[in-house]
Amino acid sequence: MMLIAAGWITILLLVGGLALDRTLTAQVTQQFDEQLDYLLTAMIGSAEIGPQGEVYFNRPLGDQRFLEPNSGLYWQISGEGQEDWPSRSLWDRTLNVRTDVAHTEPHFYDSEQFPAETLRVVERTIRLPGSDVDWQFVVAGSRKELNEQIADIRWIVGWSFAVLGIGLFLMAMLQTWYGLSPLRRVRRAIARIRTTGSNRVTDPLPQEVQPMVEELNALLAHVDRQAEEARTHAGNLAHALKTPLTVLTNAATANAPDLGQTVLREAGTMRRQVDHHLARARAVGRRAGGHARANVLEVAEAVERAVGRLYPAVRFDLVGNATAQVAIERQDLEEILGNLIENAAKYGGGSVFVTVDPNPDDSQCSIWVEDDGGGIAEADRLRLFARGARLDTGQPGTGLGLAIVRDVVEIYGGSVELGESEDLGGLLVSVRLPRAAA
Repeated sequence: MMLIAAGWITILLLVGGLALDRTLTAQVTQQFDEQLDYLLTAMIGSAEIGPQGEVYFNRPLGDQRFLEPNSGLYWQISGEGQEDWPSRSLWDRTLNVRTDVAHTEPHFYDSEQFPAETLRVVERTIRLPGSDVDWQFVVAGSRKELNEQIADIRWIVGWSFAVLGIGLFLMAMLQTWYGLSPLRRVRRAIARIRTTGSNRVTDPLPQEVQPMVEELNALLAHVDRQAEEARTHAGNLAHALKTPLTVLTNAATANAPDLGQTVLREAGTMRRQVDHHLARARAVGRRAGGHARANVLEVAEAVERAVGRLYPAVRFDLVGNATAQVAIERQDLEEILGNLIENAAKYGGGSVFVTVDPNPDDSQCSIWVEDDGGGIAEADRLRLFARGARLDTGQPGTGLGLAIVRDVVEIYGGSVELGESEDLGGLLVSVRLPRAAA
């Protein structure tokens, strides 16, 4: 920021300095030209034609420098076919004047005709009364004084702009340093979090950085929640694996005759628990990626085709909003609908009805999965969400389907409820998920 400020200050001061230099130089030069034009006008006003056709002044010119040799101020009158009439200040020199070019208005230019003396010249062509010759009236002044004035102006402008630039840069540097001081305080507060074990930034900070501090505290709280969830699920997995491992250890120590069956049974239990926690961990990881989006009807159709191959005798009906999209990864939505539709096909009476987004104006998107089975008593519905809970042990399964559905839905901020289908008479599973942002 300080380098950018220094660069812009330098550029702007250079541009401003050049513009000011041009303006002041033009004004000083204009004043010098006005003085020359005033003398030229006085010459023309005093000039008359003599008896021999020569030019003379009816009154002397007022500036004494015209009489002093090499004074730096000169005049000359020239005419085509006439002898030049120079001022005494020219001494033995003459001004180079083109008599073949007429300037009815004052014409200013610089001349290098004299060695070591640059001249500022103004000339004008006049035909005097009683003469048929176009006379060139010329006044020339040395640029030495003019150049000295311009040099003085440039010196003043240069050092004043240099002081101004240094002052502006120091002010920009102080402003930047002071403006960024809250960020240094935030850095020190974060360092104290790391060294003291605190989990929030509680230091009093300026209002300008308070939104950032609030977001930082929210991030720290989110990290704490994730860490607590990780500890909780690690503990749950350890607890779930502890009992099968104890059973296996006891059976192996006692040389139980059904050791092989025990190993297979308990290994299956452990595998189901690991699959459940892996599914939840994958959902948490994908949720952290952000910007999740899935079209519900497309996913439901894909799941329906897959389940239909496993249960060809079951009739599937799918209706709903084709544009409904939810803020959830497609793989996780497939996991949810796969478990629900497969359970409906497995435990229902042969008909499965899936409705997508029946209330488009609702803030969340609803998905209904209904079957024509025997349904579930209200007292058993909450128990069915427990890991390993199964009401029908005659069908193959792990008892983790609804538990996985509930965990994944809650990870994405949704909810799942069990009810009774009004149309089919069996179980109604209602899932609500947040809609994807437009």
